[in-house]
Amino acid sequence: MRNYSQISLLLASLFSFATYAADLTTGKIEVLSITPLEGIGLPPDRIPSSMQNIQSKDLRAQQSTTIADFMNNNLTGVSVNDTQNNPYQPDVTYRGYSVSPILGGQTGMSVYIDGVRVNDAFGDGVSWDLIPTNSIKGVSLMPGSNPIFGYNTLGGALSIQTKSGRTNPGVKAEVSAGSWGRKVESAEFGGISKDGAIDYFISANLFNEEGWRDASNSAVRQVFGKLGWENNTTKLNLSFTGANNELTGNGLIPVDMLSNLGRDSIYTKPDSTNNNYGLLNLSASHWLSEKTMLSGNVYYKYNERSSINGDANDGFDTNPSHSSHTAGQSAEDGTVAQNLTNCRAGILDADEHCDGASTSTKTRQRTLGFSGQLTMDNTLFNKPNQFIFGGGFERAKVHFNKDLQYGVLNAERGVDNLWLMTGSDKVDMKSFNNTYSLFASNNIELSEKLNLTASGRYNYTSLDLRDLYNATLVAQRSSNSKYNVSGDHTYARFNPSIGLNFNPTKTLSLFTSYNEGTRTPTALELGCANPVAPCKYPNQMAADPHLKQVVAKTYEIGGQTLLANNLKLNASVYRSENNNDIQFVYASGSLGYFNNVGKTRRIGLDTSLSGSYNDFNWAAGYSYVEATYQSDLTLPNQVNSSGTGSVISVTKGDYLPNIPKHQFKLRLDYNIIPSWNVGTNINVFSDRFMMGNENNEHTDNGVLKGKTPGYTVVNIDTNYKIDSSWSLFGKVSNLFDKDYTNGGRMGQSILDASGATAESARDVSFIAPGAPRAGWIGVRYEFGGNEKK
Repeated sequence: MRNYSQISLLLASLFSFATYAADLTTGKIEVLSITPLEGIGLPPDRIPSSMQNIQSKDLRAQQSTTIADFMNNNLTGVSVNDTQNNPYQPDVTYRGYSVSPILGGQTGMSVYIDGVRVNDAFGDGVSWDLIPTNSIKGVSLMPGSNPIFGYNTLGGALSIQTKSGRTNPGVKAEVSAGSWGRKVESAEFGGISKDGAIDYFISANLFNEEGWRDASNSAVRQVFGKLGWENNTTKLNLSFTGANNELTGNGLIPVDMLSNLGRDSIYTKPDSTNNNYGLLNLSASHWLSEKTMLSGNVYYKYNERSSINGDANDGFDTNPSHSSHTAGQSAEDGTVAQNLTNCRAGILDADEHCDGASTSTKTRQRTLGFSGQLTMDNTLFNKPNQFIFGGGFERAKVHFNKDLQYGVLNAERGVDNLWLMTGSDKVDMKSFNNTYSLFASNNIELSEKLNLTASGRYNYTSLDLRDLYNATLVAQRSSNSKYNVSGDHTYARFNPSIGLNFNPTKTLSLFTSYNEGTRTPTALELGCANPVAPCKYPNQMAADPHLKQVVAKTYEIGGQTLLANNLKLNASVYRSENNNDIQFVYASGSLGYFNNVGKTRRIGLDTSLSGSYNDFNWAAGYSYVEATYQSDLTLPNQVNSSGTGSVISVTKGDYLPNIPKHQFKLRLDYNIIPSWNVGTNINVFSDRFMMGNENNEHTDNGVLKGKTPGYTVVNIDTNYKIDSSWSLFGKVSNLFDKDYTNGGRMGQSILDASGATAESARDVSFIAPGAPRAGWIGVRYEFGGNEKK
């Protein structure tokens, strides 16, 4: 609490000489939406939040590959972990809360597209490759555990609005190419019928690259279309988003392997994910009267995801003292060479004989849902008042399969599969998710300078798991309950929110707020929650002990101001505490389980200062977050130097891993001539603790490190307009070719620094290397129409 008070004092000093501002990236916005669905909206000085906003022109100017890429470079409080080293698969962290495309990744943010929540039903992750960047009209990042945005909104919500023929008429097409064999083609076309009733929009994007690391080819194919109709009171939109993508994310690598083999080297392969996705959304809004709007949507989405992950086998026997093994004996009595010989020969106990393991998964998700809300902009007690009432329902069905094959690692560290299946590692399960919700929000203007907002949401979720594999191997699975994942779970809670806006002058807007949000455990977490039967992260299953839902409580104070002409300041401080937080606890190697670990807390400060002078624009942002455990706990750990008896003691105040405490971002933008613009992003991030060093007490020992160092990365971009239709653009990322790391985990490896199978497992830190310097150039064609707000 002491740090929170100090940050609050700093905020107060910032506003002692300050007055009103808009957000960091988009300039003035007259009305902002405060719910995922379309509504009447409110002006910024009536919203008790430090919302950040993005427009499509910002994404295009900086040539962002994904929305995550742009947020990492520009928005305060946002950072990424390149766990997969694929531009479409980053883990995004905001104010110490994360959202990941990888099964089992940390989840603390919700993402909406045109009112549809796109977090997947099985692991609550977000696949950034399923969001076409050239279909985005605008993005709003809402901080805190705002209950209006539903379950899983612990640290923030991302609301994306897509383009239409009315907002983005005309033709746009571009082609670019450059480093890593990357080739990108995209196009969009929008328009309105002659009578003005019908509008249409379609976009497509093709992305292919060889990748900057070995064996890391990826292909992304995206399409988006929207057909709309409207008259004076009613609007209908039918949209479809489709994707068929093949991604390679080669993940972490031991620090000494990276140093010895080069930054483009990989640990093992293959590590591929294929996504086949479709989202159909029918949305409508109708003005019942001049100040009353009814809006809603009905949607259906499907996603078939398959993955193949080649890994070193954690169970491989590497003990050189085992020298008397012969064919048919236990692997515990064999040498490394003899074990590999037996693996090739197909002898039993493949989990100990073989140094390679290949895991294949298939996840089929089907989701049907609807939501609706009524917005009334009237008066209450003769005061201007906006009241919103709504609700929704969503049903998701998931079928998850997983198979494991053991094999031998070849010279390139790929797994030569020998089809040695093990029944205990096979998973075949279904989950059925049903979520009902009701919500309401009321904003009243108590006086000309004071606004009060009160909101709340009730969520009820049922989650049923069915172990289909248990039916075929009754003797093996049902005789030991630790393997049976079947179970029924229900979660319910009402989450409140209250906020106050104080606008003492036309140039100063202050706010304070308190809100609560919840996250229900996912089917993936419930299916891997038994300490007695740890799972292979992130795709094996065991028993499903009941996990408690996470409850976040967030306080925030902040404001916006104009210090001088075209000099704008935003600042806020926050304190967010999770109760019953869920974390994946590593037990041995890559084995572990999900567990409630008590309380965690995030205390922080976000500030941004932006301005312009003639043809020069700039924006600077600084963020501080202190993300800590607030409960004492004991975690299994075999590699931390401070451990005792293969466990470490985490105490209140220890920092959460892979979250930088400090970050600074600077965007500079200059029009050299009216037709030529040059911009740069300078991003600075402090060091962070690795996973495995949750107690922050590990002492570095050679290749076993407990922190990843801080780093600075500089990117530049340019756009040159040849004429009214044609333009050239280019981008260089990591201009100074900085070697950096933005995430890591302490663990054990059966491979040595040369990539060969070692005679004994060794303790080592695995890191996520940052991409080296790269550049791309392209050409863009535009014809007809201007973007409209």
